[in-house]
Formats: sequence, C-alpha cells, structure tokens
Amino acid sequence: MAKIKARDLRGKKKEELLKQLDDLKVELSQLRVAKVTGGAASKLSKIRVVRKSIARVLTVINQTQKENLRKFYKGKKYKPLDLRPEDIAATRRAQQARGELEDQEAAAEGAAVPAAEV
Repeated sequence: MAKIKARDLRGKKKEELLKQLDDLKVELSQLRVAKVTGGAASKLSKIRVVRKSIARVLTVINQTQKENLRKFYKGKKYKPLDLRPEDIAATRRAQQARGELEDQEAAAEGAAVPAAEV
C-alpha cells in the first residue's frame, strides 16, 4: 500500500476512514508476522509506512471530530474544557497580580484551616 496523504483522507466519511484503519491494522499485523518468519526486506521496510498511515488516519478522524464539536458548541454558554481557549501564562500572571486569581498555595492553605466556631 502506498503512502496515504492526509488531504485525501479529509474528504472521506468517518465510516470509510474506520474501514481503512481496520485494513491498515490487518496489513500491519501481517507484516509483523512476516518479520518474525523472516520475510523479505521490502516487507520489513513497509512496516514503517503502514504505521505512519495508521497515525494519519487516526489524526484526521480526531481532528474532524474536534472540528465538529467546535461547531456544535459555538455560541453555547458552556463548553468542554478542551474546547475553551487556553490562557497564556502571561495572562494568568497578570490576573494573579490583580488579585483575580487565587494561587494554589493560598487556596490549599485556606481549605486546610477550619473555620473558627463562635
């Protein structure tokens, strides 16, 4: 099997991608058997190509899934944590300096000290 290009995979449906993934996994297992039984060098060098192709298919599946989730949650009040924009470290430091964020040590210390009973 020739090297698979990601741009060719992006146009396919998820079912087609999953079928192709299964085919690649079967081919990889056959190549590994050939490796153990002393197969030809051409088959051994093909293992790397098939592994990279499997990785490409999985990457395209995951990227399209995340893209669809982003479309679904666009404009919603709540989003999953992995879909929220990541704050850069400088922003977090600035918020902490302004007192908008409580640092972890202070939060842990406050939780460890029980409230005084009156």
